[in-house]
Amino acid sequence: RMVCQMELTSHLLINSAFDSTKVSEMVLAEQLIPSTPDSSITLFDKGFYSLGLLHKWSTTGSERHWLLPIKKGTIYEEVRTLGRQDKLVRLKTSPQARKNFSALPEYIEARLVSKKVKGKETQILTSMVDPMRFPSSEMVELYSERWEIEVGYREMKQTLLNSEHHLRSKKPEMIRQELWGILLGYNLLRYQMVKMSHTVDGLQANQLSFTSCSLAIINMLYTMSLN
Repeated sequence: RMVCQMELTSHLLINSAFDSTKVSEMVLAEQLIPSTPDSSITLFDKGFYSLGLLHKWSTTGSERHWLLPIKKGTIYEEVRTLGRQDKLVRLKTSPQARKNFSALPEYIEARLVSKKVKGKETQILTSMVDPMRFPSSEMVELYSERWEIEVGYREMKQTLLNSEHHLRSKKPEMIRQELWGILLGYNLLRYQMVKMSHTVDGLQANQLSFTSCSLAIINMLYTMSLN
């Protein structure tokens, strides 16, 4: 099992944690907290809804915010209205969560922003509770950028793994080595794409074709080796 942090505009992997399938993604995500930069926003999939994890994420370091779609059926208490389809809510934590996270209080406050996208209502839960600093119109738009994470994983699986959905190694230590090799190779390619994007004003690395750029880089290295 693997959990990665990815910078959305470049697809560069900031950090990663992996272990056997017996270890949950929540545990792996918690391992990434110390390396998460200050003054950052982390976009989570709704599967990472854990008040203990989210509270620790935002209270470690400075200005480390989180944002994720609220799970269906989540129970909350409205504290006050911040604007149209924008409210401050209070969420009750469970005794089990407080046992696992000693600093977790009985209640935490978060911001709930709702917006209709293509006729479907989307609800976003976030630690960015100040409506003056963080306009609600930008919250849902920001979360839509999370699709870039899916693009990055697709690049790794389809290009670096030749569309195979499993690793070749059988032993845990070899799987770790193979995973590190895949992540390193991916980051090296993406780093070169970031440098290539700087040659054109206003162009971001995620706007370039990963397959075309990787082939161009491989051809360049091959030509250099011949010379």
